[in-house]
Amino acid sequence: MSARGVVAAGHPLTAEAGAGVLREGGNAIDAAVAAVLTSFVTESPLTGLGAGGFMLVHDEERTELLDFFVAAPGRDGIERRVELHPAPVYFTDEVPQIFNVGAASCGVPGTPAGIEEAVRRFGSMPLAELVRPAVEIAREGVVVNRLQAYLFKILAPILLFEDEGRAVYAPEGRPLREGETFRFPELADALERYGAEGAAPFYEGDLGRRICEWVQERGGTIGVGDLAAYEVAVREPVRARFRGREVLTNAPPSPGGVLIAFALELFERLGRSDLETTVAVMAQAQAARGEAFARQLSEQGFADRFLDPAALDRAAAAAAERRALGRGERSGDVLGSTTHIVAVDTDGRCASVTCSNGSGSGVIVPGTGVHLNNMLGEEDLNPLGFHRIAVGERLPSMMSPTVILRDGEFEAGVGSAGSNRIRSAIVQTILRLIDDGLDAQAAIDAPRVHYERGELHAEPGVDEAALDRIAALGVKVERWRERNLFFGGVQAIARRPDGALVGGGDPRRGGAVAVA
Repeated sequence: MSARGVVAAGHPLTAEAGAGVLREGGNAIDAAVAAVLTSFVTESPLTGLGAGGFMLVHDEERTELLDFFVAAPGRDGIERRVELHPAPVYFTDEVPQIFNVGAASCGVPGTPAGIEEAVRRFGSMPLAELVRPAVEIAREGVVVNRLQAYLFKILAPILLFEDEGRAVYAPEGRPLREGETFRFPELADALERYGAEGAAPFYEGDLGRRICEWVQERGGTIGVGDLAAYEVAVREPVRARFRGREVLTNAPPSPGGVLIAFALELFERLGRSDLETTVAVMAQAQAARGEAFARQLSEQGFADRFLDPAALDRAAAAAAERRALGRGERSGDVLGSTTHIVAVDTDGRCASVTCSNGSGSGVIVPGTGVHLNNMLGEEDLNPLGFHRIAVGERLPSMMSPTVILRDGEFEAGVGSAGSNRIRSAIVQTILRLIDDGLDAQAAIDAPRVHYERGELHAEPGVDEAALDRIAALGVKVERWRERNLFFGGVQAIARRPDGALVGGGDPRRGGAVAVA
């Protein structure tokens, strides 16, 4: 165990930036912020100054959720002049997945505001200090690893959508390859200014005006009124009981947390977590996520109604009878360009933070370091249809930073990337941690499944006999040849019974752990 804490993240340099802050005397929130800012460089296709996210913070006095996810634009009444642009992404060598990008896909970003608010509320070090590792790496460059090269390749139709992206991601006329150096000097300048001036230039100053002008010139709708009105929301996390623990996770209007709580409450009632039970619980969660669910997410008290004990009892009984298996629920997208970071210090503070740029819009605003999100074009975030989210409202998200408490004390922090697989990845990691007693890395490494739309995806190592029994119920079973980032990118830190903090990083997403 370290003297100061542990950081788990999606890239070794991301994790090390957070650990370095812990060594300098910062707390877990400081470490998480430094890691998030560094991820803007080391994991740039997945996150950045144009993204949105959530941070769940726990200490001895409180547990609070900061919601700084993307909001729907439109306050300035600007008319959209272009349609969403479909971009094919070959996640496999077969049929491409279509992502919708371009200026019409860009929502109001939240990361600059959210990170500043986290430092203001919980931090102990100035933002100017926390941004230093990110600035240095953006300016000097980072060597492209295998996973980043893969992302650059498959996301090329988006990253190279406009000249600005080609200059950053394909300086030699083709996507950067493993072993080459990625540099983003404009991002370095923007981050340096962010450290000195905070979020104000992005929401009320010249950088915000430049973002609006650039998007509007291309037919999008973000206006200065949208940026000026953006605020970080502080929410009470959703809570679930599971095996004598309290699990705290993301709150509505995002659906991910309530679906995780729903699943864990079913497992609690069923008393087992074998593969067939796991698939049955996933099926019940999918069945519960219909149009009414999407319409009611923003209503006051929705989580309490959705997690009503009587309703949970009925869902558990249905899961026991496998009554939702084989149904054709709608499916979400495939890739899920998301990052997750967990930082824990030895004083018991934990920051679990997830950020996402969607798949990226391909719109990089010159002089700002901002690659804007494409959340208005993400099918899974717009269940009632594109451009139908009310002006100023948060888009729904599966992102679910999560903390597990035992007798009120920190036991684990966990979260995941992976779009619609976020909830299944987090739930299965919790099952492995608690039901199977595995340490953080082993729980993350364990093979996963994901059930949706009557189809079960399974990684190698999943019980083959159980898969055959599930297939006999009429479920299509897709057996993957190797583990894949499709199944999420979990980062977790858990406290052992002896008090030691142990982290795990997901090899599916290039995850890493750094000890301070």
